[in-house]
Amino acid sequence: FVEVHRHFGDVEKGFAESDYIFEDRFSAGVQAPACIEVHGGVAAFDPQQGGIISAGGVGFDISCGIRCLRTNRSFGEIREHLVPLADALFAAIPAGVGEEGELKLSPAELDEVLEGGAVWAVRQGFGVPEDLAYVEECGRVAGAAPANVSDLAKKRQRGEMGTLGSGNHYLEVQVVDRVFDRDAAAAFGLHEGQVVVSIHCGSRGLGHQVGTDYLVSLAKAAQRLGITLPDRELACAPIRSPEGQQYLGAMNAATNCALANRQILTHLARQVFARVIPEAVMETRFDVSHNMCKAEKHAVDGEERLLYVHRKGATRAFGPGHPALPERYRPMGQPVIIGGSMGTGSYILVGTAESEQRAFSSASHGAGRAMSRHHALRQWRGREIVDELAKGGVLIRTRSLRGAAEEAPGAYKDVDLVAAATEQAGLARRVALLRPKVCIKG
Repeated sequence: FVEVHRHFGDVEKGFAESDYIFEDRFSAGVQAPACIEVHGGVAAFDPQQGGIISAGGVGFDISCGIRCLRTNRSFGEIREHLVPLADALFAAIPAGVGEEGELKLSPAELDEVLEGGAVWAVRQGFGVPEDLAYVEECGRVAGAAPANVSDLAKKRQRGEMGTLGSGNHYLEVQVVDRVFDRDAAAAFGLHEGQVVVSIHCGSRGLGHQVGTDYLVSLAKAAQRLGITLPDRELACAPIRSPEGQQYLGAMNAATNCALANRQILTHLARQVFARVIPEAVMETRFDVSHNMCKAEKHAVDGEERLLYVHRKGATRAFGPGHPALPERYRPMGQPVIIGGSMGTGSYILVGTAESEQRAFSSASHGAGRAMSRHHALRQWRGREIVDELAKGGVLIRTRSLRGAAEEAPGAYKDVDLVAAATEQAGLARRVALLRPKVCIKG
């Protein structure tokens, strides 16, 4: 069932065939039907050996990620408030294709977002400084170049800050259903019966436009440099080339956009909880991206190298002692979340030392689809899905019943098996299982 292999869909297969890859170690994945791309591609490139950067290796939803917040409430304490909580969250959280929020930014303000990330958001009053200690890169990625982001990309984002988006993005109120590793759970501040909130979203229209723009730019660079591309979405250029540096700066800017977006959504969720359940306190526990390219030091053949690690549909999973981790988590390792479907559950795991050798400290970020959205639409109706989940104790609030059908639980692989496979492969160790109680979708 589990296979550690090199070809995880077209993008990853192309990486393995590239002459510019430093080493093609990939994370473990769960086999899917041949027509479905398997999630979990990781590729690392050495700039000193002509290593490249690829927009396709990052993906269009740059820095899509998951933020997890713990609360001081048990499920029993909020059970009677679930319906008003679901309704209030749905009213407060803009979600859906092209949906805009109340925050409208000027061009200068948006550039500040692209430079400042979640740090900017906290300074504007969208959260508290304590949030930043548990956010990737403390909430702001260095090396952002707003000037490398097109006017069209910026135009798409000016009304989309603090919005959830559509597809598999969500805001969920969850309960810790089971704890597998009590020491790690205690370090992460989790216990059985506790209510947590997870926010899954990315850089919205800006990130997608950056990906679109640089597919063209990098394809031209590849042609000029004589780089053969097995797939047009593998458009790439050497990291140290002008085009490579331009994309890196734009990608980092989009990453800061995503970090700010999740921070603003955190603020909106807190406002709702404060109105509906005044006793609730929400604390950020972690926020990590899963569509990224990061410069990281990794041991290769006993030698430490600075590599540019592409993670597409994968998230970083540093083991114990890694200096990039918050001090509180350093003895345990990186918190990792594998999202399931809106009707099943999600897993919190912890990174392992073994993952460094197997997958450049990476793990899958989600269960992944078992069928296409088109196939799901032929099999389910959105209203039936919403009603069926309500009977099972999961309240769905969505602006698109078509989207609910596309995201039907049966359209996804079994998250229990994916989490078990991740642990068996040595990439991350299970800590806790989260069950959804409220799910806000676009």
